[in-house]
Amino acid sequence: MAEHGPQNAPETPWWRSAVIYQVYPRSFADADGDGTGDLAGVREKLPYLAELGVDALWFNPWYPSPMADGGYDVADYRGVAPEFGTLGGAEKLIADALELGIRTIVDIVPNHISSEHPWFRAAVADPAAAERELFWFRPGRGADGELPPNNWISEFHGSAWTRTTNPDGTPGDWYLNLFDSRQPDLNWAHPAVREEHEDVLRFWFDRGASGVRIDSAALLEKDPALPDLAPEAVPNGGTHPYIDRDGLHDIYRAWRHIADSYPDRRVLIGEIWLPDTERFARYLRPDELHTAFNFDFLTCPWEPARLKASIDGTLAAHAPVAAPATWVLANHDVTRTVTRYGRADTSFGFAAKARGVPTDLDLGTRRARAAALLTLALPGAVYIYQGEELGLPEVEDIPVEKLQDPMALRSGGVSPGRDGCRVPLPWSGDAPPYGFSPAGAESEPWLPQPDDWASRTAEAQDGDPDSMLELYRTAIRLRRAEPALGDGELDWLPDAAPDTLAFRRGDGFACVVNFGLDAVELPPHTDVLVTSGPLAEDGALPTDTAAWLRV
Repeated sequence: MAEHGPQNAPETPWWRSAVIYQVYPRSFADADGDGTGDLAGVREKLPYLAELGVDALWFNPWYPSPMADGGYDVADYRGVAPEFGTLGGAEKLIADALELGIRTIVDIVPNHISSEHPWFRAAVADPAAAERELFWFRPGRGADGELPPNNWISEFHGSAWTRTTNPDGTPGDWYLNLFDSRQPDLNWAHPAVREEHEDVLRFWFDRGASGVRIDSAALLEKDPALPDLAPEAVPNGGTHPYIDRDGLHDIYRAWRHIADSYPDRRVLIGEIWLPDTERFARYLRPDELHTAFNFDFLTCPWEPARLKASIDGTLAAHAPVAAPATWVLANHDVTRTVTRYGRADTSFGFAAKARGVPTDLDLGTRRARAAALLTLALPGAVYIYQGEELGLPEVEDIPVEKLQDPMALRSGGVSPGRDGCRVPLPWSGDAPPYGFSPAGAESEPWLPQPDDWASRTAEAQDGDPDSMLELYRTAIRLRRAEPALGDGELDWLPDAAPDTLAFRRGDGFACVVNFGLDAVELPPHTDVLVTSGPLAEDGALPTDTAAWLRV
């Protein structure tokens, strides 16, 4: 298969400059009409993805799962959930995508498994079962063991511990679950846990997967003493009891050895949230992970100084280990860009997932278009979450009774959760299900779609030069053709106007983004390659607009 992009010399790994499209399978395309997206639906849309110009697809988990947490509660790492298709269908999808020059990255979830996994079912069935050593079972505190073993808090609210019931009906030990109670944490000190995951890597690499994205990659190792978490504890310096512990690096060195053993070397991508850039970079040393998600940039507000600092900090963190940076505006966990950028507070934190926050979608859309050009011009790889190329907003009026995210359910109504960015995509037509499901399907989409999305469908935007879809297509095509883009160096333009970000890539390309209230004059150039919005009559760059220039 040919490498994408003339900027990639034959010896340059594809992933250093890739445009990677995130597919959330439940919400991408429903081929069989049951209201849930499936792998057959993705296969039908491969021509769309090829026309968009992406280099790879990253799939959220497609494994058999009770779906307590959108598939991140895995019951079988070597299968495909029936609602998504079959293992043979996954193999066919991987092969068909490769025929179009598109690689596949699968999601690996190593921190925890489903409470329906055979290991955990055996562990809870018998307090003396050997499988209990694969997890973190502990007696409770208090006179009768009625209190959790420590004070750790779940990422989904409430205690990180769940008490079992013995076969005779009496209260039993507690088990650790940093996420939902149906996602028991694995004990990575046990060799069987390591061996199992190494075999799972080989399983998917043998079936053509070009890489894996590692969920919650910094959480696997725990302090065996399971101490209480001090109020001031932060993941800094490797001393936190369950975040960024030093033993993780041996795990990923073993994984890298496996990835490098394949002729077409596979890529390891970590989901790593760490405030310490030096600790973050350790995961990207030449014998560990290839890349990691850039959450600092993702959570940045729409402010030039903050974004510039994030870009500089990201590039500086990656430089010592010669790893490529990654850039992303949205994913299946965060408020969609069009909505976030239309608010008074344009940063992201999970606390920002709230109902009733005023949003200017026109403003958010204008900024999201500029942000698309900004990210696609930066050095390294870019991730695009499905629907961002359509300019979809967050759906914030899903009826409470239809919410499915455990983050919403466990919060007692405090958080609306993440369902608003997971609503099924609109493909065609002027009413739900907008082509997500085939005509005449008896089942409604698993999450309700808004009634006003007709103008946002892929069909409505196809061929419209002013649409978000055509902006993404144009920018990705130019990125592929432009020798300076993708991996490489970035130089800030010294004479840039105030409240702008302006940088040069190579000898002949520049990107300028205007964050100010007034239009600004563009730097000297010979051609305007693309803009996120129309220029002023005098050729100036309006507010919240980006331009790619030949200089």
